[in-house]
Amino acid sequence: MNFKSIIIRLFYMLIHSDGKVNEGEVSLGKKMIEAENISESEFNFQMNALKTKEISSIYKECLVDLKRLKPEQQIRCIAWLCVLANSDGFMDRSEWQFIYKVYHKELNLPLEIVMDVQKDLIKKLSGQPMADVAHKESYEL
Repeated sequence: MNFKSIIIRLFYMLIHSDGKVNEGEVSLGKKMIEAENISESEFNFQMNALKTKEISSIYKECLVDLKRLKPEQQIRCIAWLCVLANSDGFMDRSEWQFIYKVYHKELNLPLEIVMDVQKDLIKKLSGQPMADVAHKESYEL
């Protein structure tokens, strides 16, 4: 699986982790797909396909694929999850547990770097056109 399908699956699991889909998360998800050059039709197709699967099987499949990504891409995925979870000004406990489980327990990623990338994404989302949100792959691991 590729980065785009992984980030869509992570997005799907995040927005469903607290039992209620938040409009702010959905709205910010649209900015994320624009920033990551994911077509709206591809996004919608994958989101609809995920509705037919159990979250536990989505998680297992996604984790296998996520572990195949470069660490920089893994970090970017987790940073997006953090940005999305905070879109309403509050990160629900279940959202945090999901993010923590993936970045810390499964991938063992450094939180400081995830936070740096998250800050980068927030800056770029608030001040630049989405086409200017570049992948930053130069963080020291």
